[in-house]
Amino acid sequence: MVDEFRRKFLKTGAAAAAAMAATPSVLAQQAGNGETARFYEKGNVRIRYEETGSGFPLLLIAGGGLNGSTIAGIRGGNPFNTLDAFKDSFRCIYADLRHSNGQSTGPLEIDRPWDSHTDDHLGLMDHLGVKQFAVLGFCIAGPFIWNLMKRAPNRVAAAVPVQPVGFRPELPRSLYESQSTGWGDALIKRRPEITKEQTDRFLTKMFLDNPDFIFTVNRDFVKSCQTPVLVLPDDTAGHSLPVAIESAMLAPKGQMSMYPWKDTPAKIPLAVRHVRSFLLSHRTA
Repeated sequence: MVDEFRRKFLKTGAAAAAAMAATPSVLAQQAGNGETARFYEKGNVRIRYEETGSGFPLLLIAGGGLNGSTIAGIRGGNPFNTLDAFKDSFRCIYADLRHSNGQSTGPLEIDRPWDSHTDDHLGLMDHLGVKQFAVLGFCIAGPFIWNLMKRAPNRVAAAVPVQPVGFRPELPRSLYESQSTGWGDALIKRRPEITKEQTDRFLTKMFLDNPDFIFTVNRDFVKSCQTPVLVLPDDTAGHSLPVAIESAMLAPKGQMSMYPWKDTPAKIPLAVRHVRSFLLSHRTA
């Protein structure tokens, strides 16, 4: 007999294709869900965030590139309903990425694009009084997750990069070009004080200066990383299947889900069960 949890995710899986096809502008209209916006502020940075559920803290980072990584993305823009999957067992914490199509604001730190976002993630956890947490994120969140493990190894209890971005030598400018049009041009329209030259330098630092592997960490770090990691691979121009597999194989406590895991709606609940059991097994006191 199929239990209630499985029925919920079979239904979610059937709708996954439509959710994944939604554009960031449509997803932005779904944000809020009647909840009062909350903000974490530090200096000239202001991060909008929300919390759902209770239990061990779980930081959720939406996919959709730098523009689509928002609260709305967590609520409706991923291959499965992330909050429904985890809110019964975890304190889900999620935010609009700085400079995304959301409400978070702050300076464009051209010389430290990855680290400026990691500052926000760790700053939000500090603001909420969270010492240790697990983290799960999609797409662009992959490098953010590895950067969290590098910068705060004693705070990240477990990590799940889902369909993570990675460098593809056969398509070396793919991520730069997609984010230039999908994020940079949109940001300039919202914030006219930011120039095309500035967004180009920001993205060049992210994706073109010394490009390799996961962007935020090298293979030696992954080999030494003692954080339990579960990777759910994907294979697109921006989501490198070889990098996803290699990262899972190199990590001493790495695991990988079945692949493909979202090509049919029926497989998605199985992948979600794998993620849930992984995260539950690595909760700390």
